Amino acid sequence: MKKRIIVACLAAVISLAAGTAGAESIKGRFGLTGKLGFIVPAENESDFFPNRTDSGFIGGGGAIYGIDDRLALVLEGTHASFGSETGDFGVTDLSLGGQYRLAMPRNPLVPYLGAGVDILVADYDPYDGSRQDVDTTVGMHLSGGVDYFLHPNLALNAELRGVLTGEADIKDRFGDHVGNFDGSGFSGTVGIRYFIK
Repeated sequence: MKKRIIVACLAAVISLAAGTAGAESIKGRFGLTGKLGFIVPAENESDFFPNRTDSGFIGGGGAIYGIDDRLALVLEGTHASFGSETGDFGVTDLSLGGQYRLAMPRNPLVPYLGAGVDILVADYDPYDGSRQDVDTTVGMHLSGGVDYFLHPNLALNAELRGVLTGEADIKDRFGDHVGNFDGSGFSGTVGIRYFIK
């Protein structure tokens, strides 16, 4: 019995070592990502008064493709929800960007820096029950994170991201401007990546 346990442990170590050796590059590989975390949104203005926002939750997923040993293309979609003094916000962020990856031979830890463009579609539900709409806005993001490869096809991910946008109009049901929505914010997420190829 003792021999079997030792053999199983050795097999596990060899398997992890093989995974580490293959984790250095995602060149020509396609992966899927899922992640969850927190968001700290910018303050907004509703009905022409400052509207302090609360931290909230963010989650989503996307796809990554390794162009070469250092560069990757990333397409992601996330949804964030958070409250404020006057109502609840929901923000869907569709982003397209790139990563510069700092892979090192035989190291399972791969840090990266990223940047890209974002399209933010927001919803606003005031607590007073009125109907208000938020215009879609465009912005950009900067990110930094790390992938930890458990296996050549599987990595844990942690990322910090800042999004910067212009202000979008908040309009009432008659189409009148009643406030400004700033989609900027800071988020931190953890997740998992699975590489198909």
